[in-house]
Amino acid sequence: MTIGKPPVQVRRTRQVDPRWMRLGGWLVMGALLRIMTDTAEGTPSDHWYVLSNALESPALIGWLAAAVVVWALLEVWRARQLGSVVSTWTAAPRGRLRTLSAVPLTRWLMLAAVAAAAIVIPQFLSEFYQRVLVDQVAVFVLLAVGLNVVVGWAGLLDLGYVAFFAIGAYTCAYFTRALPVRPPFALNPFVILPIAVLVCLTAGLLLGAPTLRLRGDYLAIVTLGFHEIVQLFLVNKNNWTGGNEGAFGIPHFSINLFGIHYSWTLASLPYWYLFIAMLAILVFLFNRLEHSKVGRSWTSIREDEVAAAANGVPTVKYKLMAFAIGASTSGLSGVLYASRIGYINPASFPIVLSITVLSYVIFGGMGSLIGVIVGAALLTFLPAVFQEQAIVRQEDIPMWIGAILVVMMIFRSQGLIPSRRRRRELRLAAQGIADADAMSESPEGRS
Repeated sequence: MTIGKPPVQVRRTRQVDPRWMRLGGWLVMGALLRIMTDTAEGTPSDHWYVLSNALESPALIGWLAAAVVVWALLEVWRARQLGSVVSTWTAAPRGRLRTLSAVPLTRWLMLAAVAAAAIVIPQFLSEFYQRVLVDQVAVFVLLAVGLNVVVGWAGLLDLGYVAFFAIGAYTCAYFTRALPVRPPFALNPFVILPIAVLVCLTAGLLLGAPTLRLRGDYLAIVTLGFHEIVQLFLVNKNNWTGGNEGAFGIPHFSINLFGIHYSWTLASLPYWYLFIAMLAILVFLFNRLEHSKVGRSWTSIREDEVAAAANGVPTVKYKLMAFAIGASTSGLSGVLYASRIGYINPASFPIVLSITVLSYVIFGGMGSLIGVIVGAALLTFLPAVFQEQAIVRQEDIPMWIGAILVVMMIFRSQGLIPSRRRRRELRLAAQGIADADAMSESPEGRS
C-alpha cells in the first residue's frame, strides 16, 4: 500500500487595499510638510527639538486633515474615471458615440476656463505674486516644455539643458548691444526671438551630431560637460561676454509698427500676457508635433531604440531633431528672461537649474504637455507662497521639493498628470513585458 504525501496547504496572503496604501502615503506627506514648514530651530544640545515640536503641534492635525481631504477627492475622481470607462464600453452604440463625441467639447471648455483664469486671476494678485509668476513660473514652464521634448518624448537624458538657456539670453544681450562685443546695429527683442531660436537650434545640432550615438548615462555626462564649457566660456571671455560682471542694460520688449507704439516696462502683467501668448503657440505646435510622424518616431525610440532602428527608423536623425527643438525652446525662454530682468551674468545659469527643470518634468509627468506645465507651475509658485508667508525658509525649499519628489516616485511614479503612453509603459513594465525607464541604456539591460 503506497502512502502518498500529505497535501500541501497553501497559505493565502491577504493583500492590502491600494486605497489604504494611498491614504498612508498622503498622511506621510502631510507629516513631512508639517515638519518642513516648522520655523523652530534646534539647539546644539537638543537636535530633535524641531521634530518633536512639529509632531506635537496642533498644526499637525490640520496638515493631516488636508492630506485626507486630498486623498478623498482623488479617490472620488478615480472612481468617477473608472465608472465613465465602464459605462462607455457597456452602453449602447449610440450612447457610446454620444459620450465619445462629448469629450472634445469638454476638453475645449476646460481649456477656455484655464485660459480665462490665467488672464483674469493675476490682475487681482499682489505685486509680489505677479513677479513670481513672471520671473519664476513663466521661465521654468517654458524650460520644462522644451525639456519635455528631449526627455519625455525622445527619452534623452540631458543634464546640460540650461546651457541653451544661457545661449539664448546672451544672444539677446549681444543683439541689444549690451555686451563688450557689439554688432553694428541694435535689434528689438521681438526680432531677436527667431534669431535666438536659430542660434540655440544650431548649438543643439553642433552638440548632438557627434554625441547622440551615445545613450543613457554617457549622453548625460556629455551634456553635463557641454554646460560646463559654456559657463566657463562666459566667465573667462571678459572681452566678449563681460565675464563675471555680465551684461547690463538689456532693453525691454517694444512694439513700433503700423502706428502702434507700446513698450514693456518693469511691470509684471504685460510680461505675463506675453508669456501666455508664447506658451499657447508652443503648446499648439508641440501638440501637433507629438501626434505626427516625428512624434511617433520619438515614441518608438524611447520605448526601444534597437527595435526602432531595426524597423527602419533613422534614430540619430530624430534624436538630433528632438535635441535641436528642445534647445531652441530654451533659447526662447532665455530671451524672455534677459529682457525682463535687464541684467545677466554666468551665475544666473548654474548646473543646478538643469536638475531643477528635470525634476519639474518628472514631477508633472514625462511626455505630458499639460503635466509638465502644471508640475513646473506648482513647484515654482507654491514654494514662493510658503516663503512669503514665512512658512518655509528659503534654504529649506530644495529639501521640500526633494521630499515631494521622493513621495511622488513611491506612490505615483508616472507623475502628476501622466500621458497615456507613459501609463501604458509603466503598466507593461509592471507585467515584465517592457522597460519603463525612458532613458535606459539599452533594452537588454533589464536582467
